[in-house]
Amino acid sequence: MRIKVKRVYDEPDLSDGVRVLVDRLWPRGLSRERARIDVWLRDLAPSDELRRWFNHDPAKWDEFRLKYWSELDRNINDLSKLLSIIRGNGAVTLLYATRDKLRNNAVALAEYLKVRYGFDYEVI
Repeated sequence: MRIKVKRVYDEPDLSDGVRVLVDRLWPRGLSRERARIDVWLRDLAPSDELRRWFNHDPAKWDEFRLKYWSELDRNINDLSKLLSIIRGNGAVTLLYATRDKLRNNAVALAEYLKVRYGFDYEVI
């Protein structure tokens, strides 16, 4: 199975499949209708403390990923929800709001899913 990672502000596409927002905060200025989000797993996002610490600083990316992965290892309930969605659908797109396409929590989550469960992903 292949997971897509896409910015929530980009136009939804039929190939997105189930669109899963994995941010703790709702994206600024985006209506629910325009976002076309199927599932919002806000508790799967990094903790507020970790999110504030990272503050989208590229120099902290590697350490952020490790800390976030540690949080994911302890978040069995929400991770199980996501795994059920992935296994039960042909296509899943993880959505994020930040401008950095390569260093964000959705990419870190996709990498985690690849390492732990063997799911391939692509960043759109």
